[in-house]
Amino acid sequence: MFKNIVFNRQYGLYCNLQYIPNIKNCIRSYYKFLIDDFSKNCISDIYSFVESISPYFWVITDYDDTFMGFVFLDNFTGNENKLYSAELTTCFERGAWGVFTRFAAKIFLKKCFDELGLVKIKAQIYPDNFRVKTLLKSSGFTYETTLVNETLRLGKPQNIDIYAMYRDYYYK
Repeated sequence: MFKNIVFNRQYGLYCNLQYIPNIKNCIRSYYKFLIDDFSKNCISDIYSFVESISPYFWVITDYDDTFMGFVFLDNFTGNENKLYSAELTTCFERGAWGVFTRFAAKIFLKKCFDELGLVKIKAQIYPDNFRVKTLLKSSGFTYETTLVNETLRLGKPQNIDIYAMYRDYYYK
């Protein structure tokens, strides 16, 4: 279900790069919910973008290996011995919305807490991204705050809502 995308030119490590066109198409489809004026180059140079966060980039597939979306973690707090928190970004194909996204979220959160040892997972979303807001809430995330005029989107100041989930909540 989660396939790690690895692209590391320095060490010649490449894994699951056949999904890059799917990732680019997914980003293009939901561009207005993913990109601000400062991150537009992630589509034009998707390989450098993936390399910058590798190995914390995964494609999400269903059981017959159909691309359903992607998820990645970045903006970590911690060190090489202990990761404390990370920011989650996800994007799903329209056909995956609903039951599949909730199921995938549950599995991914377990992976983050159990395998990576994270204590906190954050998500930053635009206030008008109702689908992701609903997914976050149904997965156990809680609203923390709104960063007012945090970035620019289409040249205009844009608020960003912060949601978070803590390991303690997940294992209640």
